Amino acid sequence: MKETIFREYDIRGLYGSELNEKFVKALGYFLGLKMKESSCENVSVGYDARYSNKELFSYLVSGLNKAKIKIYSLGLVPTPLGYFSLYEGKKFDANIMITGSHNPKDYNGFKITIKKDSFFGEELKIFGKKVLSNLDLEIKDDLNYEEYDILSIYINFMLEQFKDLKNLKTKIAIDCANGASGVVIKPLVEKLALNATILFDKPDGQFPNHEPDPTEPENLLALQDCVKKDKDIKFAFAFDGDADRVVALSRDRIFCGDELCYLFAKDIDNPRVLADVKASKNLFDEVAKFGTILMSKSGHSNIKKMIKEHNIDLAAEVSGHIFFKHRYFGFDDAIYAFLRTLELINKGYDIEKMIQSLPKLYTIDEVKIKSDDKVKFKIIEAFKDELKKGVLKDLKSLCEIDGARMDFENGWGLVRASNTTPYIITRFEANTEEEVKRIQDMIMNLFNEVKLKF
Repeated sequence: MKETIFREYDIRGLYGSELNEKFVKALGYFLGLKMKESSCENVSVGYDARYSNKELFSYLVSGLNKAKIKIYSLGLVPTPLGYFSLYEGKKFDANIMITGSHNPKDYNGFKITIKKDSFFGEELKIFGKKVLSNLDLEIKDDLNYEEYDILSIYINFMLEQFKDLKNLKTKIAIDCANGASGVVIKPLVEKLALNATILFDKPDGQFPNHEPDPTEPENLLALQDCVKKDKDIKFAFAFDGDADRVVALSRDRIFCGDELCYLFAKDIDNPRVLADVKASKNLFDEVAKFGTILMSKSGHSNIKKMIKEHNIDLAAEVSGHIFFKHRYFGFDDAIYAFLRTLELINKGYDIEKMIQSLPKLYTIDEVKIKSDDKVKFKIIEAFKDELKKGVLKDLKSLCEIDGARMDFENGWGLVRASNTTPYIITRFEANTEEEVKRIQDMIMNLFNEVKLKF
């Protein structure tokens, strides 16, 4: 068993070979003990639509029961409903979501929250070593748990919060990707009487129509085709497998998470905003004109931590994680972000015009460079050492909070190690096509020189 299944933000691996009975039972047992150390008396457990979830749920519950912590099952629900369970009614002390998020169908994983705080980073990795060294622990099957209907409570909460959207005339389309979002979206759409076409709302862990990652262009083709065929559809939304990320699109453009963040910030008085290191210069420059904006490491756990520490109203990642503390609880909830987008439309905001009015920038979208998990961070450190020698003459500033974000007179570049996959990630943006290509070539030439040493 590899320690790398314990990632920066969560636990993630292949069902069967990595996430098997012995591992998941041991994980449940030690998580239960960890939660009790933090004075937790109970834990809510939910799972998304993956075919392996019910089996992993039974193993996890058996381990938790050995630790003698009270278990409540939320059933098949999106990840945000697991987080929501910790705020609604103050009934639960901790939450575990069994989810593979946007990954292919044979992957699965666990997102863990203890006392409203993500269990992640170095603490999770140290914990992982304890689990992996105790896989021979005998844990019998014990499926004792109580069911809890968080789904109805969540839907009713949203219906009350967004009652002004009832009978919204604007026609929309929604792609649930056969993930967990369908169990919420379908009843919400019906009860709000929204004018919506819904695609692939039935949860199906085989993901028969496309993979549940809306940031990959091929996974948006069905939704785009729907918009193309129905001229009345003005906006469309695509959710990932566990509905903590959303992509919005119109007939003519796809809105990234940082663009949605800008739109939401415009509707908040004097907002305090947080964006990840991959976000566009436009977001930082424009929000600074009417509010306060800070930069964060990528990753939902890092962002949640900073939201608390810096009293943030709104946060976002380019990948589509949107976090509202303004009128909400501060965790990433794609369904809530979807409803806030409809709220902007209902208020009369011209979303496309607002984005088009921003300064024109040219972006080379995220490129993933294969790199071994054992050396990727060492490569980044060596790359930063070279930068500090002044080898890039027109480098204005270097931000090291998450890899290397390099600012130049007319653009910027980012090179960082992914915390969840064996890749190094690059992203580039500038005022002109020529400049963004120049920045990319300059940075990649240096990076490739460094990489050759490993």
